[in-house]
Amino acid sequence: MFLHKALRCLTHPVLLAGLLMLVVLAPVQAQDMPSFKLRITAGHFVPETLEVPANTKFRLLIKNDGPGAEEFESVELKKEKVLAPGASSFLIFQPLKPGSYPFFGEFHPATAQGRIVAK
Repeated sequence: MFLHKALRCLTHPVLLAGLLMLVVLAPVQAQDMPSFKLRITAGHFVPETLEVPANTKFRLLIKNDGPGAEEFESVELKKEKVLAPGASSFLIFQPLKPGSYPFFGEFHPATAQGRIVAK
């Protein structure tokens, strides 16, 4: 019964057009999102300061070049990601208001310090 109703909705022209737009435009929007690179090397973030556009959704590409695990963590931004040695990953950030947002590495808190500056 549920499947029948779902299939019937797909024959509605407006719903079908909306679904097609989501499928077609989603990859384009993801590619248009600005990306910024952050490396973790021997308990340090490189660069320590990342400048990003304020009020713009963006992707942070993180690579751990270090010999051990490290974590990207920001209490203010409510983000964290642990990376094994040699691992790469990413985080998506919703638009930030202008300001400075600190982050740190929990495995090397004395040296792994950085900030994102939204301008």
